[in-house]
Amino acid sequence: MQDPWNPQQYDRFRQERSQPFFDLLALVRPSPRPRVIDLGCGTGDLTAHLHAGLGAERTLGVDSSETMLAGAAAFASPPALTFERADIAALATAWSRAPKPRFDVVLSNAALHWLPSHPELLAQITCALAPRGQLAVQVPANDDHPTHAIAAGLAVEPEFRGALAGYAHRREVLAPERYAEILNTLGYVEQHVRLVVYAHRLASREEVIEWVKGTLLTDYEKRMPPALYARFLERYRKLLFSVLRNERPYFYPFKRILFWALRP
Repeated sequence: MQDPWNPQQYDRFRQERSQPFFDLLALVRPSPRPRVIDLGCGTGDLTAHLHAGLGAERTLGVDSSETMLAGAAAFASPPALTFERADIAALATAWSRAPKPRFDVVLSNAALHWLPSHPELLAQITCALAPRGQLAVQVPANDDHPTHAIAAGLAVEPEFRGALAGYAHRREVLAPERYAEILNTLGYVEQHVRLVVYAHRLASREEVIEWVKGTLLTDYEKRMPPALYARFLERYRKLLFSVLRNERPYFYPFKRILFWALRP
């Protein structure tokens, strides 16, 4: 599959996308010179804030997108702050098979929702935490909004179903209380889990399309030829605008789950 991530498209809403990261970072307790990993670091600018904000000894940012990582080079400062291409699921599996606690902080901002089986995934990631290590995660939880539900419904229509091989993007995000239960089962001694509704005031409903083109719709774009994706996008726009109010500014509420936990 092609790499559909476009840093310029993603960064059109830099301020709105960054706020959950800073809210998540605020949950992490200070510790002396921690070893940190950022799972899903994107273009690396927020990873640089993470590294500086925690006064880290070393920080590693990983992402599966070469396109996004190309921008991270500007923030690298080896050996203290480095970036590499890696698949989060593969890393987590490796950690679970050969437990070697290496990190004092494992942070993931808007990345784990792309991966399935969160109970198993969080158990694997926990293997990479040192004693008294901290886990901090933010995942979008907006699948019930028309922006997400319409895309999933459109994917099963005959025109697109064949190219997508039956695929429809449905995230594996769980209820906040379920994450609390998982963290307790995994033995974390302290935790904080919360659902936050971020209030985005966009210039118009047209900007909602630009928002999802930078994230959600990339999952469909990479699976379709360009001409078919263009028809998908046209159909998506028509269906979405049939239910979104035509007002300026447009109020776009976006739910996210943030959780933090401390190992014994």
